[in-house]
Amino acid sequence: MSLSALRPSPLVEQATERLREQITGGDWPVGTKLPGETTLAKSLGVGRSTVREALRALAGAGLVRPRQGSGVFVIATSPKEDWSVRLRRAAITDVYEVRMLVEIEAAQLAARRRTEDDLLALDSALAGRRAAASGSDAAFVDADIALHAVVVAAAHNPVLTGLFAEFVPVLQQGLSDLVELLDLRAADPNHGDAAHAALVDAVVQGDAEAAGRTLREELRQTLARLHSL
Repeated sequence: MSLSALRPSPLVEQATERLREQITGGDWPVGTKLPGETTLAKSLGVGRSTVREALRALAGAGLVRPRQGSGVFVIATSPKEDWSVRLRRAAITDVYEVRMLVEIEAAQLAARRRTEDDLLALDSALAGRRAAASGSDAAFVDADIALHAVVVAAAHNPVLTGLFAEFVPVLQQGLSDLVELLDLRAADPNHGDAAHAALVDAVVQGDAEAAGRTLREELRQTLARLHSL
């Protein structure tokens, strides 16, 4: 496949896609040194700055890597998956196992670091979960996740907060399926209220050990139910 000149707008995206096609299509195998910027710019009908941005995008996708003084080389023929895409494709049980590692530590940190504002947010989130018990399964799942998000936020660690946020779309789907398939709220619309109240109380009291223990048991039970599906 030969390169041909591009039509105007948006040139960087077009250049990136054209070069990506060369790589993923096998025209430039792993280990191949790409033509220089000047050659690529001439082939594509764009400026060197456009080529440079396109190569930077390809490097971000894990397809090429520049070597100082040597040029740009192909290191993979398929782009690396974005973390959020990988999460969406993962089994919910696998996601839950990682969630336990992240969230239990966050709960313990929250018990040590919570502020007055966090305490108000925790009370509000618990009340919101209880209020959602009278609504739909989707609303209840959203309120449940919102409470857990407040606990994680109280740890005051932006990395933990960011990791939990990545889990949320997968958790919403997985928990919705769990509630529906096992009909968990048939007998108790506010399923799990005691455990969540105990978690909030442990964080409020500053008892890190109790916060971690309570959350571990709650998530372990949920994981066991997910394995049963």
